[in-house]
This record gives sequence, C-alpha cells and structure tokens, in this order.
Amino acid sequence: MNLRLRILALLLAAALLIPLAACHGAREITAFSVPDSFDAEKQYELTFWAKNDTNLTQTRIYEKAITDFEALYPNVKVHLKLYTDYGRIYNDVITNIATNTTPNVCITYPDHIATYMTGGNNTVVPLDGLMADAKYGLGGSELRFDGPTASEMIPKFMEECQIDGVTMALPFMRSTEACYVNKTMVEALGFTLPEVLTWDFVFEVSAAAMALGKTTVTDSKGKEKEVYVANGQSTLIPFIYKSTDNMMIQMLRQKAAGYSTDDGEILIFNDTTKELLQMIAPHAGSGAFSTFKISSYPANFLNAGQCIFAVDSTAGATWMGSDAPLCDIAEDKLVRFETKVMPIPQFDVENPTMISQGPSVCVFNKEDPGEVLLSWLFTQFLLTNEVQIAYASTEGYVPVTSKAQDSAEYRDYLSREGEDNDLYYSVKLQATKLMLANTENSFVTPVFNGSTSLRNAAGYLVESVTKSMRRKETVDDAYFEKLYRDVAALYRLEDYAGNTAEEEGLPAVSIGLLATLGTLWVIMGTYVTVSYVKKRKNLR
Repeated sequence: MNLRLRILALLLAAALLIPLAACHGAREITAFSVPDSFDAEKQYELTFWAKNDTNLTQTRIYEKAITDFEALYPNVKVHLKLYTDYGRIYNDVITNIATNTTPNVCITYPDHIATYMTGGNNTVVPLDGLMADAKYGLGGSELRFDGPTASEMIPKFMEECQIDGVTMALPFMRSTEACYVNKTMVEALGFTLPEVLTWDFVFEVSAAAMALGKTTVTDSKGKEKEVYVANGQSTLIPFIYKSTDNMMIQMLRQKAAGYSTDDGEILIFNDTTKELLQMIAPHAGSGAFSTFKISSYPANFLNAGQCIFAVDSTAGATWMGSDAPLCDIAEDKLVRFETKVMPIPQFDVENPTMISQGPSVCVFNKEDPGEVLLSWLFTQFLLTNEVQIAYASTEGYVPVTSKAQDSAEYRDYLSREGEDNDLYYSVKLQATKLMLANTENSFVTPVFNGSTSLRNAAGYLVESVTKSMRRKETVDDAYFEKLYRDVAALYRLEDYAGNTAEEEGLPAVSIGLLATLGTLWVIMGTYVTVSYVKKRKNLR
C-alpha cells in the first residue's frame, strides 16, 4: 500500500470515531491488572501532554516535576508536550487513538475521556485497582516519593473523575468561576454591592450604566467624540461572560431545571432554558451584555474601565484588576479601580451554586504493563505537595488533596494576601479562597460520551441569542423552536432533534456511521480508479 492509500486508511480509522461521539452509551470497562513489580533495569520513555497558556512559571513547574521524577526512577525518561488549550489536546488524542500513538499521561477533562473511551475498550486505564494497590497505589509501600493517600484526596474532586462509577482519572487542579467586579464603578452608579450577587442585580446595574447614554466631549487635539457617560470612554460593555456554556449550565442548575441525566438523556431544550435566554436577550440587545466569543477577553475590558462585571475562571485571576501581574493591555489604557472578587450571580442567595472545573490526569493503556505502571506513578507524583502547591500558587487554583491544603506551607501562602502583586496578588488569593470556601456548593455536569457536545450546545444557545439581538432580529417562540432544532442537529443531539430513519428502526448514529463509511469508500475507490487510469496511460 503506497503512502496516499495509507493516509486514506488512517482517515477512515479516524472517521470511525466521529459517529461514536454521538452515542450516549458507555463501553464496558476492563480493569487493569497491576503487575507485582516493574523492571528497574529496562529503559522506559513516557510522553506527557499538558496545557500551558503562555505561563512560563507553570512550564517550569512541569519541567521540575519531570526532572525530580526521573531522579527517583532513573530508568524513565518523560517527554513533555505543551498545548495552548485543552481542545487541541482533545483533538490530538482522538486522532492518535486511530494510530495507537496516544500519550502515556494526559492533562484533560472527564468529558473528553468519555469520548476517548469510544476508541476501544482499553484506551484509557481505569484507576480503581491501581489506587488500591498496597505497593503502588495511593500512599503505597513501594513509592519512592511522599504522595497522598486515598483518604487525603478531596472526595468532591474525586467524584468528578468517575465515569459509570469507575475512576478514570485523578484530579490535578480545581477552580470555579468568579465574578470580578469594578466596585468603584458600581458605587459611582449609586449602587451598593450585596453580600451575594444576584442575576437581577447584575443586569440592573448593567442596564443603569447603559441608560446614562452618551455625551459629546472634545479630546486633547480639539476633536469631538461621543463617549459613554458611565465611564467617559467610547467603549462600554457592563457585563461580559467568558464561558457561556458554564453560564447556561449554572443557571439551569440554580433553577433546578433539566440539563441532562447521568446516562446521557438530553434535557436542555426546555421552557426554563427559553426563559433564561429571554432574560438575557434584552441586555444583549442594548449592549449591556456580551461574551468572550463576541467581544474578547473580559479581563481586557475590566482593566480598561470598560466593564463592570467580568465572569471568568478563578484560574484567570492573575489577569484581573488594576494591578494584575498578567495584565494584557497597554499601561496608558489601564484604569485604577477597586476589584471585588465574588461568586457568580445566583437566583437563590441562600443556596449558592457554582460549577467545579479544572484539569484532571488520565493514563492511557499500552502493551507493556510496566509502562502503564510507571505512567501511573508519574500521575501520582503530580499530586505531591511540592507540585500541587507550586502549581496552585500560579493562579486561582486550589490543590486537590487535603495533604496539600492543610500543609503549613499552603496555609502560609493563603495568609499573605496582598503582600505583593505577584505571588501574593490579592485578587488571585481572593479567587483561591472563594473556591476553597465553596467546594461543597460546587457541582459538575454528568459525564458521558457526547457530554462535550452538549456543553458546547449550551454555550451556543447563549451566543446565538446574543448575536441575534445585536442584529435586531426577532426573538420569539418561533425563533426558539428553530434555534432548538438547529442546535440539536448541529451538535448531533438526536434525542431532541429526532430522525426519520430512527423512527423507522435504524438509530441515527448508525445512519451517520454508514454515511461516513460510504463517503470514504467512494473517495478511496475513486482514488484507486484514477491511479489505475493514470498508470495505464503511462504504459502507453
């Protein structure tokens, strides 16, 4: 088989994974048999894929962890590959499953792991047996480092790594979302921040800022221009949300409304979802509300005095505020204001609810059980206090073990809020403490094969309504009926969209699989035919 045919074959293999992403059922999970030992003389090479968003401190932490691990296990070499976002890791893993070239250890999300598992029964290693192993499990007797025991893992975070009751990953870091508030502007508008933000309050203040309208001023060069009265600038977006999928998911959870069941039944296309979108719509239309995908990073607008409420991850705290160490805007654009870090807006202030998020670590199966065992040991090494505390200190993350959280070193770190605008940056420490204080108020969405698509659909609903209002389109019942069907079809959420073939007894995903196979075989057949014709011509 020549190179082009090999490529086509690989494309066919990869394409087989696409229709599977629409299935909600989970594959049977086969337990990993933990070897009694590994060959300390045999040389192993492990690949570790991780995400880094231009934070060189985090890169150095990864590199030091690798160096320290290799010193403990001299027969192991760990190769680090960094990505700019988790989506790229996800795409590369999916591609590499088809060629059996997955990494050994990967920073990822349980939603993604659920899809990885469709690539084969043993693609991802279930960890329950490894965790419980007396020699190599959590706190095991043969470990060459001081890792956490099973009882020192935060239960709430461990629950997030289970798929169908099986532990498929270990948590690495955890965060939630926070509302970063320009308190100075809120008070200038005549409002006082409540103890707990509500959606009504945030939209009311945002609307009040826009209601002041614009005025004409003369700049230093004698040129007239229109500016918003609220901030004296030509740009004002009072409320910006970074992750609209989280926005919709959390709103639904706060309302105790449907999103999905644990086994993948799609519930998001309901009346409460429509009511929430109708609440957002007028503020999107007036310009009081926007999103990251439409306008750009909330931090840039917040720091320039062009935004009052910026919702982003606590892991992004070092970008937020007048003294943010990672501020992305020019010095002359920076506005001085008091930053208040608060939980996301609520519907019920007595029962705050917010999402728990953050990367986890999974181990991929390989033919050599010793290679898998060493991959597991490296995964555990990432949970040692030195790695956990160092990494958590770079952003508003919290460590995932009580061993790290309760350590004297970490408690000292938390106590030094505001000592400088770098390691002890006050906004970052406030964001960290927000997550620590609300761990039990946090939740995660159900994980199943297709949950990533549902999450994307949740955000798309908010983005679509926001764009439609900005375009002055009519947003009525007919609009929502069409939106629901379009989104269900776009993200292959056939549970809602329905399908004629499905009604006739053939599942929609089978139709997708057959269509994909048919198309690819036609392409391959065409290629072979064309090659044959060219070869015949060359022989003449």
